[in-house]
Amino acid sequence: MTAEAAAERSPVAPLWGELRYGRELARLLIDGGLRQRAHPDAQPVMLIPGFMAGDDSLTILRHWLRRRGHPVSSSGIRANVDCAERAVSRLEAHLRDFSSEAGGPVLLIGQSRGGALARSLTVRCPELVSGLVMLGSPVRDSLAVSAPVLSTARWVARLGDLGLPGVLSSECAEGACCETFREDLVAPLPSGVTALTVYSRSDGIVDWRACLDPYAEQVEVNSSHCGMSVHPDVYRVLARVLDTAREAAWSG
Repeated sequence: MTAEAAAERSPVAPLWGELRYGRELARLLIDGGLRQRAHPDAQPVMLIPGFMAGDDSLTILRHWLRRRGHPVSSSGIRANVDCAERAVSRLEAHLRDFSSEAGGPVLLIGQSRGGALARSLTVRCPELVSGLVMLGSPVRDSLAVSAPVLSTARWVARLGDLGLPGVLSSECAEGACCETFREDLVAPLPSGVTALTVYSRSDGIVDWRACLDPYAEQVEVNSSHCGMSVHPDVYRVLARVLDTAREAAWSG
């Protein structure tokens, strides 16, 4: 069987495709079209990292946003492994503080699990959110991931079952603790919030079909999963969303 045929039959693309990250980052760094001038009226943005990642994983994106003039807040997450409900509760308090400080609603950008947390925040706090961007976020099925990632998640959950603080448990998948969070992932998004989901059929971590949020604009890129935070095509999509939101706020 060819590699292409295997990828077509598998729910997730081959994991080796994630080795593209370095090449994707290099393309971004030499892409002159992404060196944009700062906008003094750029809207505030809050970034939320993916599973097992921390705020440092979005450093490149954070610097790019700040060069555009956006006030940017990180999530305060060192490693995104906590129970989703606890994580959303902390993020909600952080979002309220940042929105108050910035003087208006915030655009949320979340990668992978971070996008799911951002979606939950959007459902719960629509008055604080101006836009939502989910990068490779399996909101339709959080377990639609590659076998190695699923195995790692189960291993992390066992640590939570043993009482390790700040770590999700096996109950989070279907138990009562995260029931509201799971409902947030299938709830209609607020009509006043611009929402976008970015997915890649060659994603080696997440089944791209799980990223197709029916309530968000769906944009396909040819990117690795981890590389979505440094892929030039993703940045062009983000620039379009941010510029459109700025123009809408200016005209309104």
